[in-house]
Amino acid sequence: MAGDSTTIARPYAEAAFEVAQAGHTLDAWSAALNKLAAIVADSQVASQIGNPNLSDSTLLDLIFGVVGEGLSVEVQNLVRLLAENERLSILPDLARLFEARKTAAQGVRHIQVRSAYALSDAEQESLRSTLKRHFGADVELTVEDDPTLIGGLEVRADDVVIDASVRGRLQQLANELQF
Repeated sequence: MAGDSTTIARPYAEAAFEVAQAGHTLDAWSAALNKLAAIVADSQVASQIGNPNLSDSTLLDLIFGVVGEGLSVEVQNLVRLLAENERLSILPDLARLFEARKTAAQGVRHIQVRSAYALSDAEQESLRSTLKRHFGADVELTVEDDPTLIGGLEVRADDVVIDASVRGRLQQLANELQF
């Protein structure tokens, strides 16, 4: 489902990015989308999205009421469009993709790293410089420990996944051995 949501959110995120970049309002859009994503992810609001007894206008009033003042007309129009197309639930993915696009436009790639064990500062710096050479851009790392990897690393940068974990290699081997 997450993959489907990401696929659906991508064109909206690209369009939002283009509008924000043209208007030199990337930071304002970023803040608005992140705030909207947090609101939509809230369990009370999420339970109302898709409720057939709740009209789009009532749902929009609820969301805009929580957000308060400060949303540009363009952002409000995007939210209305998402509501009309019953896609408000993609706002968290839309915000994430917008942030990734914004970061990439600034020459920085956000990379998530999962490691089987805690990485020292020196190991993180070495990994950062290796990934910087690999991607040809400055990188911002988010490192998390995941002992289920058994050993090694899993690196995610947007749609690129580099699985250098023992678990990943065992899974590859299991797939190759299946008839």
